[in-house]
Amino acid sequence: MGNPAHPLPTPSTQAGREGLAAFLARPSRAVVALDFDGTLADIVPDPEQSRAHPGVVPALSALAPLIAAVAVITGRPADTAVRYGGFAGAPGLDRLVVLGHYGAERWDAATGAVHAPAPDPGVEAVRAELPAVMAGAGAGTDRGIWIEEKGRAVAVHTRRAADPQAAFEALSVPLAALAARHGLIVEPGRLVLELRPSGMDKGVALEEYVKETGAETVLYAGDDLGDLAAYAAVDKLRTQGAAGLLVCSGTAVPALAERADLLLPGPAAVAELLGGLARQLTRG
Repeated sequence: MGNPAHPLPTPSTQAGREGLAAFLARPSRAVVALDFDGTLADIVPDPEQSRAHPGVVPALSALAPLIAAVAVITGRPADTAVRYGGFAGAPGLDRLVVLGHYGAERWDAATGAVHAPAPDPGVEAVRAELPAVMAGAGAGTDRGIWIEEKGRAVAVHTRRAADPQAAFEALSVPLAALAARHGLIVEPGRLVLELRPSGMDKGVALEEYVKETGAETVLYAGDDLGDLAAYAAVDKLRTQGAAGLLVCSGTAVPALAERADLLLPGPAAVAELLGGLARQLTRG
């Protein structure tokens, strides 16, 4: 959990400083919402090996009982994020919610159950055509490019390709066309292209969750392009009188880092921030 004397980092923006002050002044009306990969867990070559930073669960266990609610909002299936995060049964996290597939799925710690709509038939159609489309784009023989099955979505990773960025760019247009043919969208990320149903994103999920909790202050932390929608949701909530603190984990995505109120170097620092908030509230 870090050094108890370590001060909280200071947001670089006035809106962020006001958001942090509101969080500390009225924690019972504050929500923390967090992306998973790149925010709570380091980015790794194999997404199946991703795990939450060791400091995350202890920090959340200390913070969650002191505030209104904590949610993890991720593109992963909800149960996968729960397993990789080590959230189930953790002390203090009995009210944790994990919103998977950008909010299409929901896991509640109180019940341990996942609630989700029926799968979109377009995903199955895309899954069947994907190998041929990749081969047509010249990506079929590069063993560093692989398909991740996500149940309600399919993701193509280029991180281990011979030229990761070139492979990402070569696949962007054909995968967008494939998704469009079957009523899906492409969600780009850090050397990954995810084909998924439209109509739900992290911004929609966050707005709905904040409304559900009645929170007046929102801290959101993310690291990738998919988190821009959640940033926009916090900006919208600010115009409606709420306070917000936008945290960016790492600098790999300038479009996100430039909009953040608080820039942190990665998941270890995010865990330290969460633990620091808990310590500050306990002392306060």
